[in-house]
Amino acid sequence: MSQNAQDDPASLVPELASLQAVARSISDAVLRTVQWQNDMLSEEMGAPVWLKMENLQRTGSFKIRGATHKMRRLMATRPGLRGVVAVSAGNHAQGVARAAASAGVPATVVMPENAPITKVQSCRRMGATILLHGENLEQARELADRIALEQDLAFMHPYDDQDVIAGQASCGLEMLEDCPDMTVAVVPLGGGGLLSGIALALKLQRPDIRIIGVQTETVAPYRHFLTDGQFEPVAPGAHTIADGIKVKAPGRFTSPLIARFVDEIVTVDDNAIAEAIVATLERTRTIAEGAGAVGLAALMRGKVRLRPDDRAVVVISGGNIDMSLVGRSIDYGLASSGRLMSVAVTIPDSPGRLLALLRTVAALGINVRHVEHRRGELHVPVGKTEVILQMETRDFAHQNELLQQFAAEGMNARSMLID
Repeated sequence: MSQNAQDDPASLVPELASLQAVARSISDAVLRTVQWQNDMLSEEMGAPVWLKMENLQRTGSFKIRGATHKMRRLMATRPGLRGVVAVSAGNHAQGVARAAASAGVPATVVMPENAPITKVQSCRRMGATILLHGENLEQARELADRIALEQDLAFMHPYDDQDVIAGQASCGLEMLEDCPDMTVAVVPLGGGGLLSGIALALKLQRPDIRIIGVQTETVAPYRHFLTDGQFEPVAPGAHTIADGIKVKAPGRFTSPLIARFVDEIVTVDDNAIAEAIVATLERTRTIAEGAGAVGLAALMRGKVRLRPDDRAVVVISGGNIDMSLVGRSIDYGLASSGRLMSVAVTIPDSPGRLLALLRTVAALGINVRHVEHRRGELHVPVGKTEVILQMETRDFAHQNELLQQFAAEGMNARSMLID
């Protein structure tokens, strides 16, 4: 793409041959990630479903694709390049750090102060200078811009750049090569670099493929974009476990491509994302971060409707989840899908009553993970004890069966949320 494309978003539609050339040029630095049909998901969805496992990519996400191409373009067009600076919640940072290290170029990355520790440490190991600044990407960007100006560094945008988009398109090319009869692509949407790149790669070959972008419910500036062309403001304190797509500022270059080539945009909440993280772990034996699992979450929650003759490819875009969040995300996902529950049961505080309670639980094939007693609290009558049981169940029907059995035995039980 020409320099004019950088100045005019409407002209940012490359030829397929140029995208294919980019894919070849970065193939030495980018893994061709596995894409396999998942039998269990296919059966549940009523149509064949493939997972494009970008969580197994170098640096743990698709971002290495765009970062590598952008770095090589900078090396070719800016003789005497002094260094690069980037802003990122983590995955782009790691892509930039690796690409810069491979090119022998100093890299500075500005991350929000709440960036996942895993991603911060990974970037530092690859030699990048990491600066933590601000509460979000927008505030981090202010510092990155200032550093770029003061130190004469090239800024590497995480998504709103023609070279980055072209690099991400290599993922879409692989998707179609590995599933030539695909009819649906489900792709995470943050700033839009991955979605617009994949959309280009697919639509330039097969305009009939339905392309669906997925945002998180609380950070969804593109929610109604395809219907009214407007961006939805994001609340200042918006929170999501999908930190990798917590992008409030839509792209100048990505948005026209999304408007032209993307068919639908849907959203999913954190409950659905947590369930998808668990599903990825169980069904692929790999880990997905929140942002990487949103496409699968949309499929599992019925936000993406498949026909029996569809062939769907879902992009698992990254696996760089903070280890401190893994256990909580798994419990959250299990609880939201009915496989983990906490119940408070009030029983007489006398010998043998706890044993009787546990026998009732065991008779229904329920496993107890944790038991806690509460005595002497205002809501617990004198002579009684409240027993908190955290248990593993099959589904919500199984949980209701237990509550009904407690009621039949005259026990006062209430379901509690998992903390």
